[in-house]
Amino acid sequence: MIPRISGTRLAGIAVLLAGAAAILYGCAGTPAEDNSASVEAQTIAMMKESFKAHGQAGLDRLDQDDTQRLCSKYSTTPPPAAVAKKIEGENLAKVRYPADGKLMGDWKKGEKIAQLGRGMQFSDDPAKPAGANCYACHQLAPKELSYGTMGPSLYQFGKKRGYTEENRRYVWAKVYDAEAFSACTNMPRFGEHHILTDEQIRDVVALLMDPESPVNR
Repeated sequence: MIPRISGTRLAGIAVLLAGAAAILYGCAGTPAEDNSASVEAQTIAMMKESFKAHGQAGLDRLDQDDTQRLCSKYSTTPPPAAVAKKIEGENLAKVRYPADGKLMGDWKKGEKIAQLGRGMQFSDDPAKPAGANCYACHQLAPKELSYGTMGPSLYQFGKKRGYTEENRRYVWAKVYDAEAFSACTNMPRFGEHHILTDEQIRDVVALLMDPESPVNR
């Protein structure tokens, strides 16, 4: 679902490949400070040799942005407070709100987007809209009994927090780029990486913030 490999996922791959590269190239016994750049370069080269472009999944997905590069350095531990603040601040500044100011759409469409996990895989049709696959990580509407627990439950999100404009703007920004609020999160950056359109983000906001949504009953 993510157009580029996330910092944490890429880092996990890099750790495995870096170890292999160190052994393969006889680097395991050399000082880390002299070896890190070489191993990193070898790891990237090995990854690019292993991944093949297929359909809409091109090798550009291996290219990390500044946030992903920083998060790759802290893949096994939370980033220091100063690093986290930098990541969140830079991403919050890039959040793009809709020009017309409309933050909410149709919660019924939002529920379909939350259920849909298709869209960014090489086998998917890039001409068709992608989904958010929200239920893979969150509990939302109570009728859906199958959901993931990697993320917090969002059941009664709007009801508990209040149906305010401030909260609607928060939800929009969180869906647009979760790194703006939680550095090195596993949550996809749906707006920043062009996974969802503005209209789709509106519908997801409505799913969480409309009093008539099953999420809030």
